[in-house]
Amino acid sequence: MKKLNLKLAKHLIAAAEQKANNLNLSMVISIVDEGGNLLAVHRMDDAWLASISIAQNKAWTSVALKMPTSALANATTPNAELFGLNTTNNGRIVVFGGGIPLVKDGKVIGAVGVSGSSVPNDIQVAEAAIKAFEELALVNN
Repeated sequence: MKKLNLKLAKHLIAAAEQKANNLNLSMVISIVDEGGNLLAVHRMDDAWLASISIAQNKAWTSVALKMPTSALANATTPNAELFGLNTTNNGRIVVFGGGIPLVKDGKVIGAVGVSGSSVPNDIQVAEAAIKAFEELALVNN
């Protein structure tokens, strides 16, 4: 597994959706490649329409900055070092949890972005996709 593809994106989305179902949540799950290009987006029944772009932007932010979006929360509060970061890149930067990079051999090769509930729930669902990705990486080594 050197690059993400649609088949892998669907596998990660399925893992995230299963977690969302276990939490009784309707979420939007997005997967982007290393360039921030959308590979797949999945909107569960009754998920918020606003979550479509939020999930995509969480994934994009995570790839663009090579970090989980949750890492930006404290640094972007008023008077903090990166205050206003979310106004850059045409407002595409998301500074709260739910976006997590997909890392293979120390290199960010994509990201997952999840939206549709509280930040802790968004992170839990995104982490389910990360866990599925890491398990596949172990099998393919």
